[in-house]
Amino acid sequence: MKRPLYSGSNYKKALNIHDLERIAKKKLPNFVFEYVYGGSDDEHTLRHNRAVFDQYLFEPKTMTNVGARDLSTTLFGRSYQMPLAIGPTGFNGMLTRDGDLKLAYAARDAGIPFVLSSVSTTRLEDIAAIEGLTAWMQIYFYRDRDFVKSMIQRCVDAGFEAIVVTTDSAIYGNREWDVRNFSRPMKPSLPNLLHLLTKPGWMSDVLIPDGLPTFKNLDDLLPPDKRNAQGASQIIGPQLDPSLNWEDIAWLRDLWPGKIILKGIISPEEAEQAVRLGIDGIVLSNHGGRQLNHSLSPMDTLAEVKAFTGERCHLFVDSGFRRGTDIIKALALGADAVWLGRATLYGLAAGGQAGAEHALNLMRGEVDRTLGLLGFTNIQDLTAASLVKQSR
Repeated sequence: MKRPLYSGSNYKKALNIHDLERIAKKKLPNFVFEYVYGGSDDEHTLRHNRAVFDQYLFEPKTMTNVGARDLSTTLFGRSYQMPLAIGPTGFNGMLTRDGDLKLAYAARDAGIPFVLSSVSTTRLEDIAAIEGLTAWMQIYFYRDRDFVKSMIQRCVDAGFEAIVVTTDSAIYGNREWDVRNFSRPMKPSLPNLLHLLTKPGWMSDVLIPDGLPTFKNLDDLLPPDKRNAQGASQIIGPQLDPSLNWEDIAWLRDLWPGKIILKGIISPEEAEQAVRLGIDGIVLSNHGGRQLNHSLSPMDTLAEVKAFTGERCHLFVDSGFRRGTDIIKALALGADAVWLGRATLYGLAAGGQAGAEHALNLMRGEVDRTLGLLGFTNIQDLTAASLVKQSR
């Protein structure tokens, strides 16, 4: 008998993130699912982000008392229920109405930080106002530095704890599947329009009555006639500044009183430079395979970067995480926490806030179970001694 995977649409029956991915694909129009799922060029980086975890095997200890396990961690002096964060992802209102808010509430209820994207469809002030949420704000360095400065001031006024600077998107990646699905910017091709008609639930949730959501934090960057989804898509890419360099980070340090986290670094040398500049955190990331094709995975350099940075800054990691075993491997190699992207987006698309919460609960259960099976009771006790790296 063939081993069937779950093929329904009820997020509550999903046993893992891969189940949620299939449910999301059922519920979303093709062009929306491809926006979330796809990578750059021929998607080698996308595939490598998953394959890299297979290089590491566990060496468990069994004769230990693992009856009470503790997943909590401390980041920037605050305690969290587990070493996870929901990372910044853009245009979440295209997955479900108020997608950013739903993700933020899921993070708050799970006791982990939430990072809002600057290309979100929710105002940053509305996220910062959520009681009990640790909110961090991601920004791009646009050519219009006055706009960047104004956004930083908004973050100060709203009370964000940290600014997250994405460093690997100064040049926009070549996401061919996004291009294939549209006849022109944000205008789906005829096959995609026909497929859209098969998703009345999505249309009533997202499109009715106002059409595609807009980028709520970019009004001052966009001309008045370009503030819809189609107009913004033509402006945002060219506004990304390829001259981004360390002097810009020093400029930001003078403006921003809170924590600064750099997201998109891969190399140990750049990590060392960040530490010398007094950066508070680094996210090792290849942008989920959406930027440079044939890029290293953060898992390829994590241990070496940890050796460079030590305890001088927090070290985070993202790109390709779908299982609790993936998370445990990253923590054992030195990460302080893992940032989730597609994993929680699939939950969001599958079931709204409750679906995102289900994704986090699945991850929590897998992390907890793996920790115990390895022979540990505390997440802080993990070390690389529990891993064996296979030769290729």
